[in-house]
Amino acid sequence: MQKDLNFWDAQMDLLAQQDYVVIDNFLSPEDLVLAHKFFEQKQEEGVFTKAAIGASGTEKVIREIRGDYTYWLEKNRDLELKFVFESLDEVKSMFNRLLFLSLADYEFHLAHYPEGSFYKKHLDQFEGRKNRMISVIIYLNKGWKAGDGGELRVHPEGKAPIDIAPLENRCAMFRSDTLFHEVLTSNTSRKSITGWMLYQPAVLPFMAL
Repeated sequence: MQKDLNFWDAQMDLLAQQDYVVIDNFLSPEDLVLAHKFFEQKQEEGVFTKAAIGASGTEKVIREIRGDYTYWLEKNRDLELKFVFESLDEVKSMFNRLLFLSLADYEFHLAHYPEGSFYKKHLDQFEGRKNRMISVIIYLNKGWKAGDGGELRVHPEGKAPIDIAPLENRCAMFRSDTLFHEVLTSNTSRKSITGWMLYQPAVLPFMAL
């Protein structure tokens, strides 16, 4: 990724103003190819599981609310995505340096929305466990076009909803604790690397987006 400080300064200002920011061409072309390869490999291995609602240990699968499948990433295991973790370290550093957030860790997973799936309007927080600060989504949708669905709809307070197209190599970042959002029905396969920047280190994976 390797964006300069001026770039990040502008993005952090924008996020502070509107609670979300969109960055295109997030990964290098070479890294994007590797990300696709890793995602496809994990799908072939059949390691994705049905996503649920709630913190680990209390989660429930509720198909009327969300329909995605996930594979949780581990830095020490998924070495093929070393470049993704390096990019996330850079992002975390910029948040701490420019917005003084004191972020301590992050947690990420691969997310697959099959055709017909969605995620209803929600916040990325749990009752009694509110350490998620910034949500980050890196889209891996080759050739996405209008009508394919799966847009991220954000609901800025006091403003009309805004739809963000899940274009390949686009990264959306937003406040986990204040910005309500949803995933509109996907009319084709929708893929991403999704996760959260945390105030406190993650001990166990959380099972809600």
